[in-house]
Amino acid sequence: MNQDKANLSEDKNNEPNKPLIDSIGQIAICITDLEQSLHFYQHILGFDLLFEVPPNMAFLQCGNIRLMLTTQQGEAQDHHTSVIYYRVSDLNKAVAALKQKGVAFIREPQLTAKMPDHELWQGFIRDPDENLIGIMTEKQLQG
Repeated sequence: MNQDKANLSEDKNNEPNKPLIDSIGQIAICITDLEQSLHFYQHILGFDLLFEVPPNMAFLQCGNIRLMLTTQQGEAQDHHTSVIYYRVSDLNKAVAALKQKGVAFIREPQLTAKMPDHELWQGFIRDPDENLIGIMTEKQLQG
C-alpha cells in the first residue's frame, strides 16, 4: 500500500478512522418522463411525494431515504445507475399487489441465499425508464 492510501485509513495515533459518512441521505434515479415516473413510484410502489421541482425533479420518501427522480442533468456518464433493492416485510403480499397494479416481474422472487438465521429472497422488476429494481425480503428461520 502506498503512503497516501495508508494516511487515508489511519489517523496520527495509528488507529483506524471512524467513518466520515453517517448514512445515505438521498438516492438520485435518472428518468426521462417525470409524470410517468411519479405515477410509478407514488402509485405503484407507494412512496410519499415530498415535493416537486418542475419540470425536471421530484422527491419522494422511502423509509428513511429520500429518492430524487431527475431527468438527466449534466453528463450522461454521471447517470449510470446501481440497482436499488427495496425491502418488504411480506414478499408474497408485495408481489401480489405489484402484479395487481400491472407490474411484470422480469425475475420472480426466489431464494438467493440461506444464512444461519434467515433466508434472503429477491425478485426484479423495471421502472418506466427500464431501471432494474430489486424487491427483497429476509425471512427469519424458526428455531
